[in-house]
Amino acid sequence: MKQGMATREAYGHTLVALGRENPNIVVLDADLSKSTMTKLFAEEFPDRFFDAGVAEQNMVGMAAGLASCGKIVFASSFAVFLPGRCFDQLRMSVAYSQMNVKVAASHSGLTVGEDGASHQSIEDLALIRSLPGFRIIVPADEVASAWATRTAASVVGPMYLRLGRPKSLIVYENGHDFVLGKAVRLLDGDDATIIANGRMLAEALQAAAICRDKGIAVRVLDMHTVEPLDREAVKDAAMETGAVVVAEEHLLNGGTGSAVALVLAEEYPVPIEFVAIKQAFGQSGDPASLLKAYGLTADDIVAAVEKAIARKRQIVSVRRGS
Repeated sequence: MKQGMATREAYGHTLVALGRENPNIVVLDADLSKSTMTKLFAEEFPDRFFDAGVAEQNMVGMAAGLASCGKIVFASSFAVFLPGRCFDQLRMSVAYSQMNVKVAASHSGLTVGEDGASHQSIEDLALIRSLPGFRIIVPADEVASAWATRTAASVVGPMYLRLGRPKSLIVYENGHDFVLGKAVRLLDGDDATIIANGRMLAEALQAAAICRDKGIAVRVLDMHTVEPLDREAVKDAAMETGAVVVAEEHLLNGGTGSAVALVLAEEYPVPIEFVAIKQAFGQSGDPASLLKAYGLTADDIVAAVEKAIARKRQIVSVRRGS
């Protein structure tokens, strides 16, 4: 895999393309357009760009108002502010009212890096998942980010895009046929399944290569859509591989792993392991060092796969013994 642009960059460029295609699209920001990359839209369409200043709650209210007038609205800021600082506004003005607002939250996860704990949004999925009606996409690379942005513009209703700060490894070829709510099966294997999204998908693919060298065949699913979750893909993975590992750049509680575990509990319980942040705040550091410090590397995923497989074998052994 080669390095491409950050998912936030792909979002910014795609917004410009959408703006040229559809004059009904408007974009809002909260004094961070250089970082969220909405500056690209602002430069080309200044009459359709609104900067709310350092007032994220007001920006969400503005977005809901514009959406109520028939506009397709993209509201952008850092993930630590959206939904963190704006939860009540997102709850009442967007989710409850089912406004056609697209919340694009950049700088998510630990890989904000040196900005430290105050700017590392590791609980945003838990917050936004709690709001009925929001669709949630966590793209892994620039190709997926461009698709996610276009999908947000075409689907009516609240949407949450979780975008990253650092450049991402390219997983997909241009033109890949994504489907909202349907996971992408990138690799096949019978021993276990790794489910990942965002930055962690590249780590999952590297983990799969390590597993292959160890004689372990794993399925890899890109769960790019967290809501609605692809229940069928999760159930099939459980039935066909018997062990699941979920890897995400988010707190253990409330993220993709929680969503997958709920499906497994309801549909087909199997051993499941989680590669996630274990109920701790972040800290300042470079992205690679932070992923290692918090147990979010390919090696950590491999260890989780081996643990899940050992648990699967233990269950099989007990059943045979009985």
